[in-house]
Amino acid sequence: MSTSIPAGSGCPVDHSSSSASVPAGECPVDHTTREAWSKQNPPHSIPHHNLPMEREVSSIPRLDGEKWVYPSQAQFYNAMARKNHNPRQADMGVVVPIHNAVNERAWNEVLKWETGRGGEGCGGIKLVSFKGNPGKMSIKARIKTLFGYQRPFDRHDWLVDRCGLRMRYVIDFYTGRPNSTSPSPAGNLSFYLDVRPALDNWEGVKMRMEMFFNRWILGSTSPRSSSSSALTDSSAQKPLSPQSE
Repeated sequence: MSTSIPAGSGCPVDHSSSSASVPAGECPVDHTTREAWSKQNPPHSIPHHNLPMEREVSSIPRLDGEKWVYPSQAQFYNAMARKNHNPRQADMGVVVPIHNAVNERAWNEVLKWETGRGGEGCGGIKLVSFKGNPGKMSIKARIKTLFGYQRPFDRHDWLVDRCGLRMRYVIDFYTGRPNSTSPSPAGNLSFYLDVRPALDNWEGVKMRMEMFFNRWILGSTSPRSSSSSALTDSSAQKPLSPQSE
């Protein structure tokens, strides 16, 4: 849903990538990631004119019971311009829905991992804080590159509360295979998300071991056996309803 939100409300992943705890006024995918998504040209800043100020409420709950809120097109544009990413007003109607949809997809993958883990007993899990780590490759991503896989273009760490238990999730963002047959403006954009609990505590280790056993031993297709998700233009065009890593 789209609505007008006061400036004090916020949304999930940090813009500065400098802290794991951010003010409520910020939102879910850092600006370094946005630069990679929008494939901008060399920098210069220009003021926006007549871009929408409406902000979309995410499905991601905060600890205070409210929902995180995504930035408006105008806010998104201004943030990119401040970082000299040379944004174009005409792109905002495509880039912002992609930004929002990618975060919804990441949260849905977290929910799959958390299914049946006890969060339902206190009203569901909540996103406490988040941090962008575009320059810090996870151990898993590092190992995959040794086998010839591409590097992720971004990484996020999301801290989730499950009835008082804090779980950190690592999210690696990969560029997927383009869809050249799509008629949409984002037809050649595709992303692949690898979402999994970090190995910070025994619970994270146990969850990862269960996933490995279910997938490779039992051949299970349950939500817990899938930690990755592809996001293509069809879903991006509509808003969706360090220790070891």
